[in-house]
Amino acid sequence: MGDKIKLAVALIIAIAALAGFYVYAEQSLLLRVVGLLVAVGIAAAIAVQTEAGRNIWSFGRGASVEIRKVVWPSRKETVQTTLMVLVMVVIVGIILWIFDMFVAWGVGYLTGQGG
Repeated sequence: MGDKIKLAVALIIAIAALAGFYVYAEQSLLLRVVGLLVAVGIAAAIAVQTEAGRNIWSFGRGASVEIRKVVWPSRKETVQTTLMVLVMVVIVGIILWIFDMFVAWGVGYLTGQGG
């Protein structure tokens, strides 16, 4: 029950911060953004105190660990792969264009509209 209350309070703070951002539109944008970020930070700090919040935080930390393990392709590999994809797109496009021309010719011939 305590977790639900904490999540509700965090949600109320976040919604109030968002509403305040638009209600005080005549104020400086910098002040509104800083206020919004502070309020969302407070809401997040409250939400992390719940079981669901701890699970989400743990998931995020695990995801960042996995991202560090990824072997990203080099620039050369990226360029080669991109060029290969572009070449294949052009080839398939030409094949489909030729197929479409034959189908259009066949339909025109069957309906008597072709020469």
